[in-house]
Amino acid sequence: MKDTLEALGTVDKYLALYDRYRDEIGNGEPQFMKTLREDAIKSFEHGGFPAKKDEDYRHTHLEPLFDREFDFHFSPRKISFDINEVFRCDVPMLNAEVLLVLNGFFHNPSGYKLKELENGIIYGSLREAIRLHPGLVGSYLGKNASLQNETFVSLNTAFAQDGIFLYVPDNRHLEIPIQIIHLLLSDKNQMVQHRNLFVLGQNASAEVIICDHTLSPHMYLTNSVTEIHSAENSQLDVLRLQNEHNNSCQVTNTWINQARDSRCQHSTITLHGGIVRNNLHAKLNGEGAETNALGLFLLDKQQHLDSFTLIEHTSPKCVSNQHYKGVLDDTSTGAFNGKIHVYPDAQKTQAFQANKNILLTDTARMNSKPQLEIYADDVKCSHGATVGQLDEDALFYLQSRGIPRNESRLMLMYAFADDVISRIRQPALLDRISGLVSKRLRGELTRCNNCVMHCDD
Repeated sequence: MKDTLEALGTVDKYLALYDRYRDEIGNGEPQFMKTLREDAIKSFEHGGFPAKKDEDYRHTHLEPLFDREFDFHFSPRKISFDINEVFRCDVPMLNAEVLLVLNGFFHNPSGYKLKELENGIIYGSLREAIRLHPGLVGSYLGKNASLQNETFVSLNTAFAQDGIFLYVPDNRHLEIPIQIIHLLLSDKNQMVQHRNLFVLGQNASAEVIICDHTLSPHMYLTNSVTEIHSAENSQLDVLRLQNEHNNSCQVTNTWINQARDSRCQHSTITLHGGIVRNNLHAKLNGEGAETNALGLFLLDKQQHLDSFTLIEHTSPKCVSNQHYKGVLDDTSTGAFNGKIHVYPDAQKTQAFQANKNILLTDTARMNSKPQLEIYADDVKCSHGATVGQLDEDALFYLQSRGIPRNESRLMLMYAFADDVISRIRQPALLDRISGLVSKRLRGELTRCNNCVMHCDD
């Protein structure tokens, strides 16, 4: 089968893979999942991969990466050792409920697959939630993340078998954060696709931390989708920490649907990764909804990161804020493509977008494209982007006070990054992220810091 796949074009390879493993992928699933998968694979076949000339992907051509040779697994892998003995997450010591997703499958061999609390809150394996609560999951899964002209959402919807499901019913509060650890571990190059679904009812609230890690030095390609549904007056904080090695490629797709007076903050901190493409779509569908999107990436060597955001204001009196910052060293490259779309009925909109970047070398590159598309007349909207170097006058001032040049550079870089970090709302998490960023800027943090296996980077 592998030789046959290698002889095909990229799109045909995945179509053949789905056709070969269709029954195994959807084994035991309800009809709504089978229908959703079939719709997704048809959408993928029709749209294919984004071309190099596609404006939204002009700085990150992903098809060649998906054409590489990978192993594919459609059942959970059995491991013979305790993950906790060889892995330490970058944000330990938090009072959180830790959920592990290993190579795309929920992993808790000695415990629950799906936890259901007395107050109605449910969390755990998405696969198990589909089995036990098909009506609940079917009401939300695939309803927000569009298949139309969305190659990577379609591919994920067709192939993803597991991930995390979180449901917080009306008037309920998740007492402690959910910490999701996506962990990649294999003795071969591997492609992984997992799916997360977060649903908050009216007046509900929750905090979620997502950590992306690699535990072995092989090549990984991850294509993930996270769907978020926030009902009226709900509050959700999501922070994603990306720390994978330089031989990895990660594509994330986050879709947020917000109702009236809901509040959602989504933060992405990228410390390491070979090639990273982060897609964020937020739709404010109810009056008074608010979205805050934060991003900070720190790149060196030949690392590449591309952030795409689309914030859609469909209702009046909604607020969105985007703050994205990057620090690029060596020959690293970055891109930011952010759009604010204000619909005709979305009067009294307040939408702000800022992308600021620092290049530490002459060989680092950053491309920024902020966009506004406004069809309402009573709005307050702004956007802007800067790409520059460290302030030499500020460096001179610090050095004149007896601070060595290298330390002065670090102080300025940290102050630049702190504008994003300081917006993290959880105090314990803010302190830990602050320390990680400081170590990363000093060159003291690698993707191997969380692993005690000491394999070559």
